[in-house]
Parts: sequence; C-alpha cells; structure tokens
Amino acid sequence: MEVLLWIIGAILVVVGIAGIVVPALPGTLFVFLGLVMAAWAGDFEKVGWITLGFIGVLGLLSAGVDLLATAFGMKKMGASRWALLGAAAGAVAGVFFGFIGILLGPFLGAFFVELLVRRDPKHAGKAGFGAWIGYILGTAAKLSLAFSMIGLFLLVYLW
Repeated sequence: MEVLLWIIGAILVVVGIAGIVVPALPGTLFVFLGLVMAAWAGDFEKVGWITLGFIGVLGLLSAGVDLLATAFGMKKMGASRWALLGAAAGAVAGVFFGFIGILLGPFLGAFFVELLVRRDPKHAGKAGFGAWIGYILGTAAKLSLAFSMIGLFLLVYLW
C-alpha cells in the first residue's frame, strides 16, 4: 500500500506541474494532493498536517497569482475587463493547439475580444501583449510556488 501511495503521489505531482503550464488542469491542486498522498504513505509521521497546512497556503497563493498577474499585465496596457475573459478563453482554447496554442492563446483571446469591444487594432494588440506578459509571469510564479511546495515537503521529509 505504501508503494502505491508513493506512485500515485508522484504521478499527481508530475501531472500538477504540467497542469501549471496547461491552463485547463488544476496544477497546484494536483501537486498538493500528490504531496498529501506521499505524506500518507509515511502515515503522516515525517510530514504531518502542520507542514501540509503550510504547503496548502502556498497552493492557495498560487491559485490567486495567475489571475492577478494576468490582470496586472492587462491593466498596465489599458485593456478592458472583457479582454481578461478573452485571455482566459484563449488560454483554454490554446490547449487544443499544443504548445504554440498555450503560448499564443491568451494573447489572441484578449486581442480579439478587445478588438470587438473597442474596435482599435493598436489598442487590442497592447491588450493582447499585456495578457501574454501576465500569463507568462503568472505561470512562472505558479511554478515557483509549486517547487516551493515540493521543496518544503522534501526538507521536512528528509530532515
């Protein structure tokens, strides 16, 4: 049973890290669940609920970082609230077009929605660029927090 929990935990962590980059998957949640499985494999003796609580707080921070980073990038470029929804839709739609779609989806979604709202291609381009920068920064921050979650787990487990 212990080995099975470790395997499930490792799979969830790997899928979670991939899910941070792929917007359709709840990446941080999978990382957290994987670490809970790994703690369970050791009967919560080395890594207990207090440590998992701290890891959970890092996970919650990660959940808000993505939205805030995208909103920040778009606000700096003067995008409308509608463009934020377009960026989110573009990020999800981009998954179906592979890595290039994942990278370009937020830009294209924000661009086309802003173009519909304001009918100004230059402004729509700025909104799309802001969405793209926000997505990249948000993804980097979420990856950093996920690796902090894993690092905290390993530190406590190996200590």
